Amino acid sequence: MEYYYEVSLLKAPLEPLTYKYNKKIEIGTLVAVPLQRRAKLQMGVVVKEVEKPSFRCIDIKEITNRYYSKDMLDIAKFISNYYISTLGEALNVYIPFEKDIARDENITNIKSDIVLSTSQQKAFDFIDKNRVSLLFADTGSGKTEIYIKMIEKIISQGREALLLIPEISLSPQMEQRLKKVFGDIIAVWHSKISKKKKDEITQGLLKGDIKIIAGARSSLFLPYNDLGLIIVDEEHDDSYKSEQKPRLNIKDLSIYIGSKYDIKVILGSATPSLSSFYKIPYIRVTQTFFKSEKEIIYDVSDLSLNKLIVNEIKDTLKKKQQVIIFLPTRANFKYQICQECGEAVECPFCSVSMSLHKSTNGLHCHYCNYSQAIPKKCPSCKTGDIKNYRLGTAEVESQLKDIFPTRRIELFDRDKIKTDTQLKKVLKEFNNQKIDILVGTQMLSKGHDYHNVTLAVVLGIDSVLRMNSYKVREKALSLLIQISGRSGRKGFGKVLIQTKNPDFFNQYTHIESYKEFLDSELSQRKDIYPPFVRMARVVFSHNNSQIAQKEMYQYILFLKKHKKEIDVIGFGECSISKIANKYRYELLIKSKNVSKLLTVLHSIKTANATIDMDTLY
Repeated sequence: MEYYYEVSLLKAPLEPLTYKYNKKIEIGTLVAVPLQRRAKLQMGVVVKEVEKPSFRCIDIKEITNRYYSKDMLDIAKFISNYYISTLGEALNVYIPFEKDIARDENITNIKSDIVLSTSQQKAFDFIDKNRVSLLFADTGSGKTEIYIKMIEKIISQGREALLLIPEISLSPQMEQRLKKVFGDIIAVWHSKISKKKKDEITQGLLKGDIKIIAGARSSLFLPYNDLGLIIVDEEHDDSYKSEQKPRLNIKDLSIYIGSKYDIKVILGSATPSLSSFYKIPYIRVTQTFFKSEKEIIYDVSDLSLNKLIVNEIKDTLKKKQQVIIFLPTRANFKYQICQECGEAVECPFCSVSMSLHKSTNGLHCHYCNYSQAIPKKCPSCKTGDIKNYRLGTAEVESQLKDIFPTRRIELFDRDKIKTDTQLKKVLKEFNNQKIDILVGTQMLSKGHDYHNVTLAVVLGIDSVLRMNSYKVREKALSLLIQISGRSGRKGFGKVLIQTKNPDFFNQYTHIESYKEFLDSELSQRKDIYPPFVRMARVVFSHNNSQIAQKEMYQYILFLKKHKKEIDVIGFGECSISKIANKYRYELLIKSKNVSKLLTVLHSIKTANATIDMDTLY
């Protein structure tokens, strides 16, 4: 007897295909199937049994012992519909599991020695009575202690807990604290751990030996038995939004999963996103463990490492205290511009300037990874001299080493920190005060807690304000406050901000005034931008510019038929008009009717379009 099944191919931009097999197969089974013109078998998931179709079907070739649960299938269907992807692309985010693994049902009762303060207990009680809540907690107010006490309560009920973080690694202090309290029942999960370690963690979850996961985005998709708590730490961070298909937002998806399966969800941040502040019941925690006082200094000059900055660093180091320096740009310089014709040296495959890396004596494109030698003369006019602009982290590090030759200065960006081990090594040495100055990108803002940092220097923050996004004010201010929070955690600290916009930052720089900023920003966005409307971005890309542009205009005409419910708020060439030799045109659309917006987005069928629902642009 033959049975017929729809199989969703993982990673494939294809709708489910029908295959046959001579035995019953359980829905959710991972299988291997042939695909026309592919020599290698493709992995797919059996999603539905169907009647024998009118066309000829080929056989499923292999049945694995790995499965996707009904809950995984249901959430994948939601992801596919809401974030505009195929079911196979949505299922690919999940980690399949082996069935029939014996599970330890013993309840784990762990009691830490943490005693919550009055303000922390008030926040705990608020969170306890709300299924989803926002912990709006100032830096240094002890939200980690609140997290730990709630995790204790959940696992004492026999359920599991998940602590989501925006980067691949927890700060070393957080990891140490969690493991000290919870021991072997907690595991850390992210993309950089080995396959062997991932298998061990998955097996531990299924057996019940592991009850708490702390990890990055992908840890939401592990095979939990009975997840009872999801904590989204630093919920404001854009890293929770995936740049790859499906372009899902892990924070928003956590809230959806929580509502569907009765899971408590806690969002935590000192600078919460405007959407969470508007939509989620919140409690404000302002009382901090250590009294701190900050002096904010504004520098409106154009010279990055000027006399004021160098003297502040020198005074701090004399006191045997540490310094962090933030820049939004990696490498030595972001731009190389001809002094004669004014043309920038651009990547031949992308419409972006290449960054200068002295360590490799080359120019590198951070979009397509193209590299070339540093040209002696302008590639455009062939005669002009090239000057470097927009200082990057590597150049600041180099200049500081010349100014302070006896001091240890280290980089803290993605060019230098590529593994979890490297991250922990640098932070451990900084914590042990073996490093005097740490120069980095926004990785510096990720919740690292060091009491000997008394000076934070913020360079290039105006470039964040110039980004092409409706969220630029929110991004710039949140980033500045997060970095400022690294200085003077215990006692007195200084923050030196180089900006041409001191009036804006001075109005809201203090953490206490961030709520005022959110209230102000809400009034300015009302009925125009999220959270009051849903927004989507559609990018049409093709190696023929005219084809990409033509498709954009075709869909503009299509959208005019829905102008009562859908607004086209922008269209044209993307700010980065070419990436990897493909020309790019975009549509920005918004609607208050999410159902209508999704219907329209699903109507865009061209393979040249990428759709970003709830775009952050």
